[in-house]
Amino acid sequence: MEADRTIVEVETDKAVVELPAPVSGTVLKVNFNEGDLIKVGQTLVVIGEPGEEVEEEPSEAGEKAPEEPVKEPETEEPTKEPGRQPEKEEPEKEGRVLATPATRKLARDLDVDISAVEGTGPGGRVTREDVENAAEGEAEMPEEEPGEHEEEPRERIKIEGGDQRIPLTHMRKVIARRMSQSKSNIPHACGLDFVDVTRLVELREKQDSAFEDVKLTYLPFIVKAVTLALKKFPRFNSQFDEEKNEIIVKASHNIGIAVDTPDGLLVPVISNVELKSIMEIADEIVRLAKSARERELKLDEMKNSTFTITNIGSIGGMYSMPIINPPEVAILGVHRIKDLPLVIEGKVVPRKVMGISLSFDHRVVDGADATYFMNEIKRHLEDPDLLMVDMV
Repeated sequence: MEADRTIVEVETDKAVVELPAPVSGTVLKVNFNEGDLIKVGQTLVVIGEPGEEVEEEPSEAGEKAPEEPVKEPETEEPTKEPGRQPEKEEPEKEGRVLATPATRKLARDLDVDISAVEGTGPGGRVTREDVENAAEGEAEMPEEEPGEHEEEPRERIKIEGGDQRIPLTHMRKVIARRMSQSKSNIPHACGLDFVDVTRLVELREKQDSAFEDVKLTYLPFIVKAVTLALKKFPRFNSQFDEEKNEIIVKASHNIGIAVDTPDGLLVPVISNVELKSIMEIADEIVRLAKSARERELKLDEMKNSTFTITNIGSIGGMYSMPIINPPEVAILGVHRIKDLPLVIEGKVVPRKVMGISLSFDHRVVDGADATYFMNEIKRHLEDPDLLMVDMV
């Protein structure tokens, strides 16, 4: 096998990544099968010279065994030192917990069950901060009366003839987890409105014929209108730091565009939209959407978004309540353009009308802020000449 030749495709939370061989040689051992879950730091394959001996892979890659000597179980209760509590044995857990010896010792000192702590480090590793946060959370939890807040048993799903059980794909599991976390942790609120896009429809049809290489949709105009609104109301271009209870207002406008693919929803990111023209945005949308549907997105093309737009208009529907993509604080839904009667200067006339919806984090912004923000978007879409003027 030659160096830099692709040897395997690895599916991450967001994309499929080709891994090249780091060196030339012969594959001596493959440690995992197709479909296995591999943690960061574990050895996927061993490459060497033919006939070379292969060392066994340790049970936890990258994790050293505790330096403390293993003690034999004592038949009598050990003598307690003054002012010191006896150490509790760490409970066993299916699939040993990823944590350094120092982190495990800290968990014992703080009386934290490390097997119940959700790791935020690489590969799900439990970090020192995870243990400290768990200890603080347990300390603040009030005592409950017996029987109080007992969880109701879940009703078992009855499987009948003809029913089909479909396991979730890895990507579907990631989407389910992120959406559940978003709805559980973020107090969602939603504003709905409609936009008279008659003039935008006329402009788009006129401009579309002038560009042969790029199909000009309405989305580039919407993206530009959003970034102009973000410039005026920068709090919508922020991220919420839950650990420190701080709002991080981002300098760049990195707009995520939700793309429906056969495998699930992907959100490629257009970086620094504030510096791009409408045609540059249009070209990037086409390129990223194609890469998303073909699962060829690079990881850098799916990171660091500061605001997300989900375009449901091509499918249908007038309104929706999209779920925020954390740690962002808002997401805009744009919907189908329909012919509807509106009253213009006292007369009922047919107009092109598009529904919009804005889900926002009520910890960061209020309903009035959301209305001002949507009004700014509407102003630029209803009078698209402003897009050209305000871009200067």
